[in-house]
Amino acid sequence: MTGVNFLTAAVAGVVSFLSPCVLPLIPGYISFISGVSLSDLQTADSHSAAVRRAFVSSVWFVLGFAIVFTLMGATATAVGSLLVRQLALFRIAAGMVIIGLGVHLIGIVRIPFLQAERRFELKRGPVHPIGALLIGAAFAFGWTPCIGPILAGILALAATQETVGQGMALLAVYSLGLGVPFLLTSLGVQAFLRFFARFKRYLRVVEILSGILLVGIGVLILTDRLTGLIQYFGFFNRFAL
Repeated sequence: MTGVNFLTAAVAGVVSFLSPCVLPLIPGYISFISGVSLSDLQTADSHSAAVRRAFVSSVWFVLGFAIVFTLMGATATAVGSLLVRQLALFRIAAGMVIIGLGVHLIGIVRIPFLQAERRFELKRGPVHPIGALLIGAAFAFGWTPCIGPILAGILALAATQETVGQGMALLAVYSLGLGVPFLLTSLGVQAFLRFFARFKRYLRVVEILSGILLVGIGVLILTDRLTGLIQYFGFFNRFAL
């Protein structure tokens, strides 16, 4: 497993955070899991009890979806390992799937079932850490039009790894890319809202770039040239398993 894969997963996590189906909802999620109103979070001092509560709840929330995503990575790799005798065929199939997901995000061809959004709905936000963890796990199982194709692309990449540990590591890094910006937002909701006011005009651009990223990765897997990028990312290879 190479640092190229880790870099791809981390970038995909950040892009998922910036996607149109996630970014606008972040303050609401933080308010929901912490039990602190959005207005209180906007006016709270950085060292206040409200901010500390929001941050701690966010840590548990991120841990919840990280656990689920990492287990998904283990499952994807385990299934991929069963097909190791048909490695060439499986690699071609994985590449085509990732390219298809990228085309969907770009908007060239829309895949109907990826347009549907599935979420767990709860009427009252939990204030206990375990509650926040469970909501994070529920969030991971949700299927939104934006994060779904990106996550599916990383899972397809995980399915091409040699060991279950590598697949889990790949999804753990993806979770880190998605989770770190979430935690930073919990420490400064007001700053996030200022950022979002300026950034929201670029949400469609992010979606298109996400699609291009997936198409590029899919082509590299399809042509068995993904490992050819290793020489350009030597620094990241020190983190390889």
